[in-house]
Amino acid sequence: MNNKNIVISLISILALALVAGIFCYPNGYNQLVDNINSKYNLKIWHFPQTEFKLGLDLKGGVHLEYQADLSQIGDQDKSAVMEGLRDVIERRVNIFGVTEPIVQVYGTDRIAVDLPGVESVDDAIAWIGETPLLEFWEQRPQADIDKINAKIAEIKGLTTLEEIQKVADWQVAFENPYQKTELTGKYLKKATLNFDQTTYAPIIQLKFDDAGAKLFEAITERNVGKTLAITLDGASIVDTNGDGKIDSSDLYAPRVENKISGGEAIITGQTDIKAAKTLVQRLNQGALPVPLGSPIVQKKIGPTLGEISLNKSVQAGIYSIIGIIIFLILFYRLPGLIASVALIVYCLIILALIKLIPVTLTLAGIGGLILSIGMAVDANILIFSRMKEELKAGKDVMSSIVEGCNRAWPSIRDGHFTALIVMIILYFLGTSFIKAFAFALILGLLLNLFSSMVVSRIFLEFVALGKVGKIKLLWK
Repeated sequence: MNNKNIVISLISILALALVAGIFCYPNGYNQLVDNINSKYNLKIWHFPQTEFKLGLDLKGGVHLEYQADLSQIGDQDKSAVMEGLRDVIERRVNIFGVTEPIVQVYGTDRIAVDLPGVESVDDAIAWIGETPLLEFWEQRPQADIDKINAKIAEIKGLTTLEEIQKVADWQVAFENPYQKTELTGKYLKKATLNFDQTTYAPIIQLKFDDAGAKLFEAITERNVGKTLAITLDGASIVDTNGDGKIDSSDLYAPRVENKISGGEAIITGQTDIKAAKTLVQRLNQGALPVPLGSPIVQKKIGPTLGEISLNKSVQAGIYSIIGIIIFLILFYRLPGLIASVALIVYCLIILALIKLIPVTLTLAGIGGLILSIGMAVDANILIFSRMKEELKAGKDVMSSIVEGCNRAWPSIRDGHFTALIVMIILYFLGTSFIKAFAFALILGLLLNLFSSMVVSRIFLEFVALGKVGKIKLLWK
């Protein structure tokens, strides 16, 4: 790399570190901007003031417990159904980012959900969904409808269908013409919103699993030309008449045009994009394998470790960085000082990434970050050791830096990749707190490669360009 490129790279890295630092702690910058704007009548923009997300063990949140209805599930399938329920709920609360929820199954039919940083119990219930059971209903044969009407008329002394529907509740009015099928949200893999390529009208696409595809094929085959109603917890899935509420006057029942095979179907006829998005959201929300109902326990919980543990963890991280800097300077002189600056840049960038993603910080996650700092130093030490060998062989400082980085790379690469393999396994197979540790360390390991092989190298080469680069004693 020529001298000009080294200088440009250095300026770019320092600018990145400055932006990362301001993003992490924008108060000082924003106050300075306010002063400049008021003094010179300018409109310099602020950095967004967002907080780091803290986990349950540091901030608290909401605790919910549900009891699943397993009355229609065989004993041999209950465990698998509950695990599927746990997976659906965890995916639902994770949909907007890494929030480190704790979703646990206990007993045979109980599931507990802990949501970090959530202030409102009502909001937490809304996330999970108070009415999650999705059901598909087919029209009854006319003979059955006539028998039901006659029975209701006999019991209540009514004579016409209009009179029956006026006094009947939603369930009676709905289940008069419709009957439940075997198809439920258990078999729905996902619903997506697409658009017609010609008219640009909203199209809702449904995709069922293999078992659901067979059920759907049989249902559509016997209901061609009829409607198929969709409900969420026994009520219409959407407000079809636009009065702002879902009641007995609403009924969402698309018409079956032909037999549908393959497990994929489309629903047309929607004209309002917002309503179509709501429908897709509720279809996905209802894809639970069993009825869940309202939570049997709902409460806010305080942090289990709290602010004291958070402060101690931050202090431990600061002391670790100070100790590492002292060690590097004492044992590696000028390269150690340069590596210390690179380490500070590393810390600013990783904190910015944690805030930007955002990652919910738990105590285990903070431990993973601190460990990643130590591994960042390991990479620099490997580079310095190879540099010393090159200097002892009589090479100049710049050549020693280049050769030292090139020779150290295989060891740095292999060490980081093996650690990444272990952390990836822990992330996908571990529990919530183990996942927090693994994710933080994965992020740190990936950034370590950039920090050691790019940031540290650019800093070393820039310093070597000046007069200091000629004094080999400072580099040995």
